[in-house]
Amino acid sequence: MSDIAQLVAYVDGSSHGSPGPAGIGVIMEDAAGGRTRIAKWIGWQDNNVAEYVALLEALQCALSRKAQSLCVYSDSDVVVRQMSGEYACRSPRLYSLHWICLKLARTLQFAIRRIPREHNTEANDLANNAARLCQNFTDI
Repeated sequence: MSDIAQLVAYVDGSSHGSPGPAGIGVIMEDAAGGRTRIAKWIGWQDNNVAEYVALLEALQCALSRKAQSLCVYSDSDVVVRQMSGEYACRSPRLYSLHWICLKLARTLQFAIRRIPREHNTEANDLANNAARLCQNFTDI
């Protein structure tokens, strides 16, 4: 398997208000030590939508890189528990994002794990900066 076939992502979404200006941060790492940093402003959203959009960005990035597996780390209890099937997704505003993420995740060897916020600071900083500055960037 190539180094790009196995990816790890750290994801976070941030909303400054409920809803408010929102951003996402994604750190994508491959087995060879390559890193991609993504920060995007996603308009006016609530925090749970931002968390799902961050996961969606990681899934799309992995698929565009032809990855075979993706392990995602997130500090969002809601997203991790819904994606793992522990919680049902009953929110009308999250349902379509949840469904798309599940569909994409099924095309990979996929795992998602919850990590404490203090272990996700880089993705959090990217998300907060994108929300605050209303800007996008990718640093490969």
